[in-house]
Amino acid sequence: MRSLTPRGALGRCALAAAFTLAAGLATLSPLAGPAAAADGLQQVTDFGSNPGNLAMYEYAPADLPDDAPLVVAMHGCTQSAGDYHAHSGWQKFADAWGFAVVYPQTGAANNSLSCFNWFDPAEDTRGRGEAASVVQMVEHAAARYGTDRDRVFVTGLSAGGGMTSNLLAAYPDVFAGGAVNSGLPAQCATSVSAASSCQYSDQRLTPAQWGDKVRGAYPGYTGPWPRVAIWQGTADGTVAPVNGTELRDQWTDVWGIGQSASGTRTLPGGTTETTYDDSTGRPAVALFSVSGMAHGLAVDPGSGADQCGSTGTYYLDAICSSYHTGKFWGLDDAPDDGGATLPAPAGLEVTGTTDTGASLSWSAVNGAASYAVYRDGTKVGSPTGTSFTDTGLSAGTAYRYTVAAVDASGAVGARSAEVTATTTGAAPQCYTATNYHQVVAGRAHHSGGYTYANGSNQNMGLYNVFVTHTLKETSPGYFVIADGDC
Repeated sequence: MRSLTPRGALGRCALAAAFTLAAGLATLSPLAGPAAAADGLQQVTDFGSNPGNLAMYEYAPADLPDDAPLVVAMHGCTQSAGDYHAHSGWQKFADAWGFAVVYPQTGAANNSLSCFNWFDPAEDTRGRGEAASVVQMVEHAAARYGTDRDRVFVTGLSAGGGMTSNLLAAYPDVFAGGAVNSGLPAQCATSVSAASSCQYSDQRLTPAQWGDKVRGAYPGYTGPWPRVAIWQGTADGTVAPVNGTELRDQWTDVWGIGQSASGTRTLPGGTTETTYDDSTGRPAVALFSVSGMAHGLAVDPGSGADQCGSTGTYYLDAICSSYHTGKFWGLDDAPDDGGATLPAPAGLEVTGTTDTGASLSWSAVNGAASYAVYRDGTKVGSPTGTSFTDTGLSAGTAYRYTVAAVDASGAVGARSAEVTATTTGAAPQCYTATNYHQVVAGRAHHSGGYTYANGSNQNMGLYNVFVTHTLKETSPGYFVIADGDC
């Protein structure tokens, strides 16, 4: 992704140029010079016929149990498997939650800038090219580790995100979920010439038209669809933020659940998570919009439970996307409840809410010395009694809570059924308009031919009636770009 610059003639075409197939694609030679293994990352050379000419790397904790999940993690342009392993944070959670990770790697023999060819039907469709090679890697790793075949997931950044979308569409029978980071909708482009338009432009398709692209990737499929997390920076100049909205439209249509949000919450790093629930009330699609983030993978270096990764080129300090993606997929479920000796507390209910807080109560559990309270999967309290008030929340926002009993030795029991608390007060207001009309309405200003959001001063692009953005007023007079976030 080295040349993925957001401005100028070269920058505007860089990603499409990066995805230009090398001459002689039909007679590819083996990948040369694979990246050296690091931190337990191992190369596998005998995983299958490998029609897409990819290299396979994998990581697994030493004590990986049978029936553990498997995550496929796909790098971006100019990156490698080792690079993604070192920066993305997936190793931390593989160790903590118990799953294996497969890292496919492409190279210059396939693409001049080592991008996955997400726009080429010979490479990104069922049974063909790079997509088929990735599935062969899954089959090899699943046989080696005794993987739970109902918990295989795929994630990727940029071009790897575009390929992730196509894998989810082509192989819904293989992948239970996916995460598209600064990527593109499934089958957005089917040629090099169309790739640039997908990157930078609104394709002006209806949700049903986007959904048809997924349904057409594996005609006749009647099984369950993957659960999809979408990560998009609002200041991404390489893959326009509208791609996050298009991905949301695509996968909510595939699930048949519409585009009305089931819940919205504020996360660290200026991140807003918007969820879309299935008929059982479980999130099927989640859109994570990171305010002010440019093109890259969101990481959050540190030792906290919800922190991960390290910064670098296209690894941006904002929030640990791998942590929240893993939680969305449910990768943390087994360690939390496995071997629990105390039953789940009954009767968890919301007893009150304010603009910034939520109060809970539940029934006592015999043998409990204390209780662990979880907000959206993250522990937020350890009361000794059967009530708790959570504070510091955002107004007009829905939060999900569970509770578990903890015995005198510190062993955590099973978690309760989930309840949702929605704080009072008004949620932030959103306004969608052209840059010109945002300025006229007093939500933005212009200087030197460009438009800037009032308060945050984020660059919205040219001052005209052709560029449209959504602005969110997070406090009086303070606006942030929130395309696909409202």
